[in-house]
Amino acid sequence: MSDRTWTDLDKRYLRMACRLARKAAGRTSPNPMVGAVLVRGGKIIATGFHRIAGADHAEIVALKRAGAKAKGSTLYINLEPCSHYGRTPPCSRALIHAGIKEVVAGMKDPNPLVGGKGFRKLKRAGINVRVGLLEQECRTLNEAFIKYITRQLPFVTLKLAASLDGKIATMTGDARWISSEDSRRMVHQLRNEADAVVTGVRTVIADDPQLTCRIPYGRNPWRVILDSRLRIPLSAKLLRQPDSRSIIVTSERSSQQKARAIESLGAQVWRINLRQGRIPWTAILRKLAAKGVLNVMIEGGATTSAWALRERAVDKILFFYAPMILGGDGRVMIDALGVKRVRQAIPVQRTRVRPSGTDTLVSAYL
Repeated sequence: MSDRTWTDLDKRYLRMACRLARKAAGRTSPNPMVGAVLVRGGKIIATGFHRIAGADHAEIVALKRAGAKAKGSTLYINLEPCSHYGRTPPCSRALIHAGIKEVVAGMKDPNPLVGGKGFRKLKRAGINVRVGLLEQECRTLNEAFIKYITRQLPFVTLKLAASLDGKIATMTGDARWISSEDSRRMVHQLRNEADAVVTGVRTVIADDPQLTCRIPYGRNPWRVILDSRLRIPLSAKLLRQPDSRSIIVTSERSSQQKARAIESLGAQVWRINLRQGRIPWTAILRKLAAKGVLNVMIEGGATTSAWALRERAVDKILFFYAPMILGGDGRVMIDALGVKRVRQAIPVQRTRVRPSGTDTLVSAYL
């Protein structure tokens, strides 16, 4: 706020805070990811990050590690320290009591009911406050939390793997494997960081996926299956997982007997009124938000992807393109969107292209 002249050291310490914050990706919901670095006399005296909702916030972890050395130090943190009581006491009060000299933050709290209050308390206590360093990086880090706290909806990423000509399977439905091993490994990391993955029942019937995270110390997201007529086989692998984190979303008119059979396997069945013959995305996302889900990844096929795009439910796309061509009889990655003129196309922005093994990963925001 007061000083927009950032030094290279300022940037170094705040980037370190961001890296610390990302260590807890997928673990902090419904809280944001936050990292903290305490510096005094040009030396780092302590660091910390918020590991899981209900645990100490990043700045408290750093303060406890620093002890008496925290007095007179500068705190680098990617998000404004909280000023209210939640599961834990307000961090702004702890910083004041510890004798912190200065706080350098990437951004203020996005909650319109809270934002800025923590900074004001610190300034009233005589602590110098500088805000806005690497703000875009900090906002991207917590883009899911920002949407959740301002709109009460999860952030939605659409992930697809296709050939260069936009096909996700051959004419027979064979899709193993279009994407490279590196790309598939990245998808497991994305599942590790997502709170929920969503797919359609057609994908479950065709591929029988587990939708689990298979990396060391990874954790499984909620598995959400869109199945308006409850066609999912009771033998489906995702219904046989021991974690009971499967949700089958269906219509009010689907079979009660089948629903009870699914629930007997440990899954949840959500009944939602259809719109235009399909399950409305807004209703799904609101129910997921009520469970504290901040980050959703769609891993569906062409039908699920098209419906999400038509309903404007997608915030970000991740398209993995493999170095192969499957031809016009292959299965398209996105079904019809009803676009009759080029000007009606769904625009994307902040496009980024990078390699993923032998594949090319295109990411963009809608």
